[in-house]
This record gives sequence, C-alpha cells and structure tokens, in this order.
Amino acid sequence: MKGVVGGGIAGLAAAYRLQQHGHDVQVFEASDQIGGLAAVYETAGDPVEKFYHHLSASEETIVDLIEELGLGERLEWPIGKNAYYWDGTVYPMDKPWEILAYPHMSVYDKFRLAMLTQEIDVRGGIPKFDTYENLEDFEDVPIEDFLREHTSNGVYEGFFEPLLDAKFGDRKDDVSAAWLLGRIKFRGERDLLRGEPLGYLEGGFGQLLDALVEAVGRENITTNARVEEVGIEDGGVESVTVAVAEDGAVSEGAQAEAADGGITTETHEVDDVVVAAMPNVLEDLTGYQCDIDFQGAVCALVTMDEALTDTYWLNVAHDAPFGALIEHTNYMPPENYGGDHLLYVASYIQDYEEDLWQMDEGEVEDLWLGHVEEMFPEWDRSHVKEFRLAKNPRAAPIYERGYLDTVIPYDLSDDIAEGIYYAGMASRAQYPERSLNGGIVAGYECADRIAGRKEVVRPE
Repeated sequence: MKGVVGGGIAGLAAAYRLQQHGHDVQVFEASDQIGGLAAVYETAGDPVEKFYHHLSASEETIVDLIEELGLGERLEWPIGKNAYYWDGTVYPMDKPWEILAYPHMSVYDKFRLAMLTQEIDVRGGIPKFDTYENLEDFEDVPIEDFLREHTSNGVYEGFFEPLLDAKFGDRKDDVSAAWLLGRIKFRGERDLLRGEPLGYLEGGFGQLLDALVEAVGRENITTNARVEEVGIEDGGVESVTVAVAEDGAVSEGAQAEAADGGITTETHEVDDVVVAAMPNVLEDLTGYQCDIDFQGAVCALVTMDEALTDTYWLNVAHDAPFGALIEHTNYMPPENYGGDHLLYVASYIQDYEEDLWQMDEGEVEDLWLGHVEEMFPEWDRSHVKEFRLAKNPRAAPIYERGYLDTVIPYDLSDDIAEGIYYAGMASRAQYPERSLNGGIVAGYECADRIAGRKEVVRPE
C-alpha cells in the first residue's frame, strides 16, 4: 500500500494518480477537513473559497483534471478587470489606452514595462528575445536591481515597488528576479481589447475537491489522523504510525491500539509514502530540513449588499494594512451567491509578532473596514452583512535569491530513505507561485515516480 500524508489538493492528486497506476492508497489528513487552502465558506448561494482562487491559461494540468472528473462544463473564463489604487484614484490597467493613461509612469516607462512583459530585452537599443529564457540565470539577481536595469527607475518606483511591498513586506529586497520572470511566464495570454481571461469553476473549487474525494474513495481517506512516525528499515520505508482522534475512522487492515484521550494509534504497512504537507511536517517525520522561509496570510471575506467597485483585482498603493481588494462578484455574478457581493481583503505577513497576525477577527474588521472607508468615502460599513477571517501561517514561500537551490526534491530516496516522496508547497511545482495547479503537478510527479513513469489507466 502507498501512504499519503496530507489531504489537500496535492495529497488527493497523488492518491488519485497512484490509483490510476493500479496501487492501493490511504490518505491521512491531520485536521477534520479536506482541502487545505482550498477550503470553503458557505454563502447564500454557491460555496466560495476561504482564500481567493482563479486560474491562468498556463495552468493546463488542473484544467485537464477538471475535464477528466466531468466538471469541464462548469469551468468558465471571464475577464477579471484589474486596476491600481493610488492617491485616492482607481486606475484601470487592462486595456492599452488605460495603461497609457496611468499617470505614475512616463510613456517611456510604459514602453519598457510592455517589453519586459513580452519577454523582450531592449537594453542597448537592439531587441533580444532569448535573454529571459532560463530563470536560473536570474536566481541570484536582486529584483530591484533587475527592474531598474531591465526597465527603468520609473517602472520600479511607479509600478512594481508598491506591489512588492504588499507581497513581501520588509523581505522584498531578498526576492530574486527569477521569481518575477517566472510570474510573467506563468500568466496567460491577454486579450488586448479586454484583458486577461481567468478561469473559475462555477460553484467553486470545492467541487474539484469533492470530485477527487469521490474518485479516490472516502474509504481511502482518514481525517483527524496525524502521521506521527515513518518506519524505516534497511534503508526503505516499511510503515507509518498514525494517531487517529475519536472522530476519525480506524482504517481497515491497520494494526490499532487504544490510547488515552480518545486517540487510537494505528500502524500501516506501506512501501512508499508521499508527504503532501508543509516542510515542517516532513522534518518532524524524517529530520529533513528545508531552508525555505514562508509567510503567512490574513484574508477576510466581506459579504456586502452592494458592490464596492467595478474591479475584480485592485492593487493598493496606499498606506493601508492590506495589499489588495479582490471583489469576487465583479468576476463571477452576485446571483451565484444569493445576490450578495463578495469582497476579499488580503495581506501577507512576514513576522508572526506583527500586530495584524496577533489581532482577533473583530480588531481586524475594525482596522480594515476603516481603511476601506477612508479609501472610498462614499462607501461605509453599513453595507457589510458579514465579515469572516481566515489565517494561514504558511500560505506562500518567500521566493528569495537562490530559492531553486532550496526546493525539496520529489524523490527523497537519496536524502532520507527509499520510498519517501515530497509533494508539498516547497516542491518545484509551486514555483514561481503557489497554486492549486502546482499542488496537482507535485502530486502527479510523486505518483509517476513511484510507478516508474508507467502509463496511467484513465477512467472510461
């Protein structure tokens, strides 16, 4: 049997793929919920993710899986309108003439920005089209130095610097140029007259999780089940020991013994283990140390009785305690949510001693809504019907210089023991940005290595 540690999208994808290769699988999820960062809230209509999600056209693996699981007709590609808030004004940033009208960069700055986004190096006056092909060439280049050299001071100061402040805070100087170039490659093709199509599963990405759970089989997934030990003998994996809380179901075929406090300890014989969790879980189980730093996320879902703006994604260059306002119902119709308007307010944190991380939900609500009222004087919090807050201490890596040298290999046979694989957020698939697609790719990569890259058996 194959064991999978973690019931998020990566763990479920690994289990699904292993079954396609003909293996028996058991997934162990420490919490009482499947899904990780893709977990959902209930609304007056469709469920919606606790942390905002959408797809770019380059994310082909998740699109293929959605089709394979029979959800393809629900995948929509609306245009997500983007804008920049600066000095009390919202500047649309989708169409060429909107970008040309943006006053915080010169025409020359905008030309240099456009060339970079098309991956054309115009330094020296002669266009070069292969400068940015290899991300590794820019792994050790500070992002500010790169932008000032490859675009202009105006592009850095009038466009990128506020975005980097919002994304990485006081760690922005550690970020590599390779991350930015990877992000440019990651984004999909833009419609020059409308903007960038972004994918969303009507009814929410929770449907994808539900479909994966059904495909893997609920009997093959145990929640409230914390893997406490990976047994290694003669250089190879032979078992996992799992502490199952009272609400968890003891898995069939496991050797189980009762313990205090409603906990049952199970031992499962396995010949391979996929750790689809954060690297601290891998370290606790195996001693493997990962040098990647992570940042936390604080994300609120604000339910309102009317729209705040007409923009989906509003980047904020403003002295506000959040970096973006993401108005989900300017992307998907409010009718999907009982007529309510849904707004995400989001911020990353780099230090768990920061006030924002320490605040409770009521304190964050007062702080954030007060700043929204300051930014939009015609709006007030009387339009708010509900404010729900989610925090994740390790929501995304900090993509600092040398990051690619620190990612955890999928196959850890040479580092730990034969039969140990890693599909968590510190894997190569989650670069240049963590995503649901990256989780699926990581799960598949581990499963395919276990199976020796054999052809999968797909459902008819």
